Amino acid sequence: MSDIRLNTLKYTPLPNDDDETPNSTPMRASVRAAASASAARMIKKTGRRQDRYTDDPEEEAGLLDDQAYEEERAYEEEERRLEAEAAAPVPKRSSVLNRRKVPKDTSRTIPFRPPEKFQSRFPPNIVRNQKYNIFTFLPIVFYEQFKFFFNLYFLLVALSQFIPALKIGFIVTYIAPLAFVLFVTMGKEAYDDYKRNLRDREANSAKYLLLDPPSTGTSALDSAYTLAHANTRAVPSSSLRVGDLVRLEKNQRVPADMVLLHTSEASGTCFIRTDQLDGETDWKLRVAVPECQKLEEGQLTTLDAEIYADAPIKDIHTFVGTFTLNSPAPAQAMQSMESVPLNHIPSVAPLTAENLLWSNTVLAAGSAVGIIVYTGPETRAVMNTSHPGTKVGLLDLEINNLAKILCLVTFALSVVLVALNGFRGPAYIYIVRFLILFSSIIPISLRVNLDMGKTVYAHQIMTDHEIPETIVRTSTLPEELGRIEYLLSDKTGTLTQNEMEMKKLHMGTMSYGFDSMDEVAHQLAVAFGAEKTHRKTGSLATGAQLATRGRRDMSSRVRDVVLSLALCHNVTPVTNDDGSVTYQASSPDEVAIVTWTQSIGLTLVFRDRTRIELQTPSGERIAFEVLDLFPFTSESKRMGIVVRDTQSGEITFLQKGADVVMAKIVQRNDWLEEETANMAREGLRTLVMARKRLSSQSYTEFKERYHAASIKLDGRNEAMTRVVAECLEHDLELLGLTGVEDKLQDEVKSTLELLRNAGIKIWMLTGDKIETARCIAISTKLVARNQYIHEVAKLKTSDEVRNQLEFLQSKLDCCLVIDGESLQLCLDLFKNEFIEIATKLSAVVACRCSPTQKADVARLIRKHTKKRVCCIGDGGNDVSMIQAADVGVGIVGKEGKQASLAADFSVTQFSFLTKLLLWHGRNSYRRSAKLAQFVIHRGLIISVMQAVFSAIFFFAPIALYQGWLMVGYATVYTMAPVFSLVLDRDVSEDLAILYPELYKETTKGRALSYKTFFQWLMISLYQGGAIMIMSLVLFENEFLHIVSISFTALILNELIMVALEITTWHVYMVISEIVTLFFYVISIAFLPEYFDLTFVVTVGFAWKVAVIVALSALPLYIIKLIRSRIAPAASSKLL
Repeated sequence: MSDIRLNTLKYTPLPNDDDETPNSTPMRASVRAAASASAARMIKKTGRRQDRYTDDPEEEAGLLDDQAYEEERAYEEEERRLEAEAAAPVPKRSSVLNRRKVPKDTSRTIPFRPPEKFQSRFPPNIVRNQKYNIFTFLPIVFYEQFKFFFNLYFLLVALSQFIPALKIGFIVTYIAPLAFVLFVTMGKEAYDDYKRNLRDREANSAKYLLLDPPSTGTSALDSAYTLAHANTRAVPSSSLRVGDLVRLEKNQRVPADMVLLHTSEASGTCFIRTDQLDGETDWKLRVAVPECQKLEEGQLTTLDAEIYADAPIKDIHTFVGTFTLNSPAPAQAMQSMESVPLNHIPSVAPLTAENLLWSNTVLAAGSAVGIIVYTGPETRAVMNTSHPGTKVGLLDLEINNLAKILCLVTFALSVVLVALNGFRGPAYIYIVRFLILFSSIIPISLRVNLDMGKTVYAHQIMTDHEIPETIVRTSTLPEELGRIEYLLSDKTGTLTQNEMEMKKLHMGTMSYGFDSMDEVAHQLAVAFGAEKTHRKTGSLATGAQLATRGRRDMSSRVRDVVLSLALCHNVTPVTNDDGSVTYQASSPDEVAIVTWTQSIGLTLVFRDRTRIELQTPSGERIAFEVLDLFPFTSESKRMGIVVRDTQSGEITFLQKGADVVMAKIVQRNDWLEEETANMAREGLRTLVMARKRLSSQSYTEFKERYHAASIKLDGRNEAMTRVVAECLEHDLELLGLTGVEDKLQDEVKSTLELLRNAGIKIWMLTGDKIETARCIAISTKLVARNQYIHEVAKLKTSDEVRNQLEFLQSKLDCCLVIDGESLQLCLDLFKNEFIEIATKLSAVVACRCSPTQKADVARLIRKHTKKRVCCIGDGGNDVSMIQAADVGVGIVGKEGKQASLAADFSVTQFSFLTKLLLWHGRNSYRRSAKLAQFVIHRGLIISVMQAVFSAIFFFAPIALYQGWLMVGYATVYTMAPVFSLVLDRDVSEDLAILYPELYKETTKGRALSYKTFFQWLMISLYQGGAIMIMSLVLFENEFLHIVSISFTALILNELIMVALEITTWHVYMVISEIVTLFFYVISIAFLPEYFDLTFVVTVGFAWKVAVIVALSALPLYIIKLIRSRIAPAASSKLL
């Protein structure tokens, strides 16, 4: 190791008179310019202190052995420095940071064993998802309810009844419905928040093991034990703070953002599950800090080191930090003197995202120790989560607007009646009394009816046997399902099952499909068997073999490609508790290929960073040394590996990658491009496999050049890439082409097609790679067969963005595939232009999207188009998007229930959307629209009758119907038949799904519009006027008869109007009509103050009522009949 030069950063000693001049030693570093000046000063002091003793090794060894003294000195010095740092203004970090106008620098330098005062500067590690607390619950709930004009109006009317001069009828008729609505809402909100509180408490009280430094005065035996095992104590998650050392066990949730210091694996690696963070179900590899991995667990607590971490940001793929080791671990002090020159201390190592365990991820295997760098609201998981707002349906907003119009009508009517009376008497009291008399124009029962209707729709959805286990979590939004125009879907786990399967292997002259893999297994067995026999006998090549040397036989070609696929990957076999072996890698494609090589006889049995072992079909083990690994990146689109066969010593460079990059690297051929296109059309994910044999000399030459490039300070990555390209990546032998299928969810293709035909524009937002997303877009038929796919990636400048937007403007029939980086640039620079063009495209696929970006896109589409947006996902990373949408649908899947719990509707598979939207959504909207307008009509008609009555009786604000008649009218006499409209349907379920075009009608919102509202307003005016005027014309001398005739005619008219509105009769509708009529007839006998029984049972009463009802209802029936013949509804054409 000593001959390898690493990147260096020189520190100049501070001028000090009594300082011995130490050797200015280059020290290992990859430090950002932003590393704090205070940290640098400390490093230099530590360096000087140790350099002072370089002349006297014995003295130094003695001091280092005196652990307690040295540790106390370091701790005091550290505490003094941190206190001074906290009191003093933040030092200038660099000119770059100074130019950024940041109000507060939240980057931090965290020492091991930080003092209490330092830790208290950072937020506590508390999870809080509650919306309310004891003090804010009532104010917020009341505000949410009374910000709607509808409810505020009823509150004012109800309060007015406490003033004697304004009192009309029973106070309870005004207060009870409002109180009922409020109590139901408050109960629901309180219950939901209580459940959130329980989940928060569970997360905050989860216990974690904290590593403590060994206590002073312990015996030598105890000290030796604690060095290896460390003192631990269990603390709740909410008590963890920045700088704490935490020990994690298998399947334990990571409580805060931590730097990985040590793992139970000797290689210093561990796997984590990130499905709740980025939505990907494959495990991610994380690497411990090398300097800490060399130590025992217990030594970490006594380490003199510090970590610099940049300010917290949302990006889960980026982390900038450094690990600084100020002095070697006490137990290794003597070894350090002998093996590592002291002038390498302090050493600074770079930290990247692969050294970080983000909170809310789960440790998949083994155990690990980490140091906390970000807590609570500063963690990536919390920064990528948005707090849910209260969702309000579009129908509720539309009815709220209609209520404002009705209020103006009521006020105008009241003023007109008082004006016609010449403003006699206390005019303002008369106006208010008229307002209260006409308050039934905006009936409070409308709110009750609609809420009960929503409950019925929710029940129908949850009891539908064709979409089992569907849960309605937000019962206020079923009508929204009928208005969706944009569907934003996650990919992994939503459209796909995230289960990969190797489907094709193409080798130029031969192609193997899924059903002919046993032939590949046979060829492989032959190849390995022949090789083994050849090695045993050691015979010379025969004439026949020499003759076939020009064209290699098929079995050896199969062996080459399968062996290359079994070696060129990043897969690690993990042994489970039950003894079974599972493969883990950062890409499910690689797992699919290695699983396939296992199925045909070549099994991966061991893998670490330096060695790979395979088991051949004959059961023999073959081993390879891993000399170099070039991992896959989104820029390179390929991965490479250099291996040495331990038996033959042969060195081979293997590479696999996307066809676009590999086509330039492999030798000339005439089949690759065509076959890749064929596989892509089938929706398969293609990978090109190639190899190059290297001589020892050429590899040594490459290694020297590669090492020289790796220690460059400027342009290091470019230099390393250039060396690989020049030495290895040219004239590779093309071995084969693989096609991997990402299994789709059941019926995804037909579901997307139906939704597209229903006029819904579909966007796919995923955290996956462009290539993968493109394949899925094709295989799901999100993109039509020959539709052009336009890829936009790696945009850097505004000119590039402008050019892309201009191109898209001229080609609106294409599918746009864009990466997260370019999407962010488009949104930053040309937000309105981008969203205007994108919303016109037939399909959009956004890749490498962060959770926040997904939510931003949903909000932008809502804001720009004013259309209803539905978001569907299955992982924790989809929660923000689901909450930002008008309607959020969560899928209960492999990634857990987090999305399902945060969603408004929870389903078990994507295909259930068809039934949810095209049937339940459409019905809910149409029924609620009809119900709302009928309830408004019911209130308007009685108010018109009241106005006619008051106008005839000298404009007196006296109620036409009082007490029980008004209570009965809003409840027993009309409620059941009117509410039965929630069971009406215009087409059958099969027709609604067979003709998705019917859904387009509901998205236009024509079932409840100003046009339909004014139609009902005119109907109410006509019917109210007709009933009242005809009653006055036909009444006989007494006021009592007007009430009985007009009220009976009104009730019968409403029952007939309900019957006219029904399209498909339901048994409940028939029962409600008959029972209501029966109740009314019976109640006449019990209300003698309103009905004269001797008059009611006469023939004269019967014919007068019949004439009035015929005059009010018959014209409307005739008009409806004519309209159904001249301009029939779209649905009636299908019946």
